[in-house]
Parts: sequence; C-alpha cells; structure tokens
Amino acid sequence: MPSTGVLPPLPERMRPSSLDGYFGQKHLVGEGCILRKMIEGGSLSSFILWGPPGVGKTTLAHIIADTCGREFVTLSAISAGVKDVRDVIDHARSNSLFAGGKPPVLFIDEIHRFNKAQQDALLGAVENGTVVLIGATTENPSFEVISPLLSRCQVFVLKSLEAEDLKALLDHALANDKVLKEKKVQVKETEALFRHSGGDARKLLNILEVVVDAHTGKDPVIVDNASVTEVLQTTTAIYDKNGEMHYDIISAFIKSVRGSDPNAAVYYMARMLDGGEDPLFIARRLCILAAEDIGLANPNALLLADACFRIVDSIGMPEARIPLSECAIYLASSPKSNSAYMAISAALEAAAADKTRPVPLYLRNAPTSLMKELGYSDGYKYAHDFPGHFTDLEFLPQGLEGTVFYEPQPNAQEDRLKAYLASCWPKYYSSKK
Repeated sequence: MPSTGVLPPLPERMRPSSLDGYFGQKHLVGEGCILRKMIEGGSLSSFILWGPPGVGKTTLAHIIADTCGREFVTLSAISAGVKDVRDVIDHARSNSLFAGGKPPVLFIDEIHRFNKAQQDALLGAVENGTVVLIGATTENPSFEVISPLLSRCQVFVLKSLEAEDLKALLDHALANDKVLKEKKVQVKETEALFRHSGGDARKLLNILEVVVDAHTGKDPVIVDNASVTEVLQTTTAIYDKNGEMHYDIISAFIKSVRGSDPNAAVYYMARMLDGGEDPLFIARRLCILAAEDIGLANPNALLLADACFRIVDSIGMPEARIPLSECAIYLASSPKSNSAYMAISAALEAAAADKTRPVPLYLRNAPTSLMKELGYSDGYKYAHDFPGHFTDLEFLPQGLEGTVFYEPQPNAQEDRLKAYLASCWPKYYSSKK
C-alpha cells in the first residue's frame, strides 16, 4: 500500500520493538522478573494483562511475540465474534509455525468484552496449546473472565507509570523522534504534563504532541506548565473513560438519578456513551443505584435494573442505549429510600465490632441428642403457630437486644412496612417518626 505521507501519532512512532525501549512494569519485565524470564526462555504460556490504559499492555504483547519468534494474531473483543475466534484457531492448527512447534500468539484486546460463548470458544485451543492467548483488560478478570478460562491463564497486573518512568519516556521521545528534534522541543517543566497524563504513557505523548502542534511561533518549542494548561483548556473537552472527567461525569450521573432529575441523568449517560464508555459499566451502576437509593421505596426498580443489565449484555451497542435510557429515566423518576443501604451498613458495623456474640440457644438447630440435652432449640416458637404469624421472641444475640438497624423512611411502600413492623414490635417501631 503506497504511503500517504502522513506521520502516525507520536505514541505509535514511539512504540518500542524490544524490552530495551519499554518503560515501566519493572516488577514484571525487570531483570530476573517473571515475564522477562518467560520471554528470554522462549517458553510461553497463556496469560492476561490487567491494568489501566496506556501502560503498555498491547506493546508488551507485540514485544513478546517478536522476541519469541511467534506469529502475532490480534482480535478486538469489540468487533470479533465466535466465528472469528474459530477461524483464528483453525488457522493456528494448519499454520506452519505451529507445525514447527511454535504456536502463534493470539492477542485479544479488551477481552473483558467477550461474552461467555466467545470465551468458551477459546478453552480447547488454550488448553491444548494450539494458541498462546494473551488477553488485555482494564477490568478485574475475576469478574469479567469466565472461571474455566481464568484457570488456564496467569494474570499479570500492570501499574500506572511512575514519574520516573514518564520522565524516561519523555526523554526518550525528545532524543529519538525526528519531528520533536526538528522542532527543537524543549521541556522546561513536567508537573502539568505528568499530572494530566495520570500515569498513562499514551496520554503523555498525545499531550506533548498537541502542545507541539499548537505552537505557532519560531522554534524552539518550549513546553512548560503554562503551555500545557493553556492548550488543554482550549482543546475541545473529550470524555476520557479512564481519566478525571470519567469520574466527574459518572458522579454527576449518579447524583442526577439520586436527585430525581431524569433529564440530567440521560444527558450524562449520553456523554458517557458518546465517549465510548462500556455500556455494561453504566448498567452495573444502575443496578447499584436501584438497590442503594431507591430500595424498598420501589423494589421493582432493582428488577428493572437487573433486566436492563442482562439485555445490554445480550444486544450490545448501539441498541443498548434504549434500555439504558429507559432504566435511567425510571430510576430517576422513582421514589427514593436508602433504608436498606443504611441497615446493612449499620449491621456490618455491629458485626465487625464483636464477632463472638453467640446465637441464642433457642434459635439453634438440634440435629443430635447431645445438642438437645444442651438446650439447643429449646424454647423456640414457630411463628406460624401464633396469631398474626408473629411471636415476641428476641432474635438478636445478647447485648444487641432491641437494636434497630432498619429504619423505614417516609414513603408509601415503607409506610406499609412500618405499620406491619409496629404491629409486630410496638416497643421498637410504633414510637419512631
């Protein structure tokens, strides 16, 4: 394919081809560390690289394949299906490199987006060594990767780059990139560069390139805190799903739903979706909101949020935006109560304060004669044998008698619950406002 004459972005120009130019992750690729030993020994096993964006997951996978002389096949979990996975496995089985004893490296970016069927399709090939799987994910594999696949792979955790790693990368780019050298770029201050990059190597180089491209005066290009801040403030704001804006917008979304503003809720949801946020991340937040902030004021909210999560997982984008919108509007428009959230928080605090409180004997099972002799189950009253299906037994352990963890809140649903509790436990609930 003929060259277009357009240079690739600075992060791509700086992508290293060996560990000598790889910055960060010394706990994995430093001298004597596990991944370096694997690479130098040439004996690869399947593994998953888990870490934030821009810390070198894709680059490391390329370096491993190149250093070990393996064919490198890549799939994106966003666009690949089960058929694509099977095609790669069939290719690996018939590939001459595999016949020579070196199975290809199959790199799957964002493997957490593969559904169960797609991950199942990998199991046999990973198990018998037809491919060496290298998965990359920004999400916790314990929750996003199925157990059978996880058991066949090691998990290596990559960390955000430290300031010394960012400084080394910056110096390397200034000394080796042709464009930066031609423009005589001089970095006088790094505080703003490092702060805005947030330990992300790709973001660091992108910011540097934006500042350099924005320079309209004569060379040299001076990069300092003021020039970085000015350029970033005048550049169109972009939703960064792993940066500071991500946390600002998800916070605004959550507070809009909690504050019963459906208009703001769908707006902030649209900001996230437009910025490439994983729709399942939003669906998970809706489930949490339904339980934490709506709770017993409208128990159907949790059922709808759970259904929304399952539908989003099944159909994906762009159609997933519709059930997400429906759910967000429903939750924002619903009555609110955090009583269940407050109850479990208070109960956990009490449980942690004293883990040794014994269960009253009359509440214990007595499956053996010895237990019966010791008084287990003696004095227990079966609630359904009494009027109103209620008995005034004390169910909490000694020392916690009468403790109220659940405080009904004023709304129609919980008013009914409070009335019932007051009829059962008048000494605890009837006087509470």
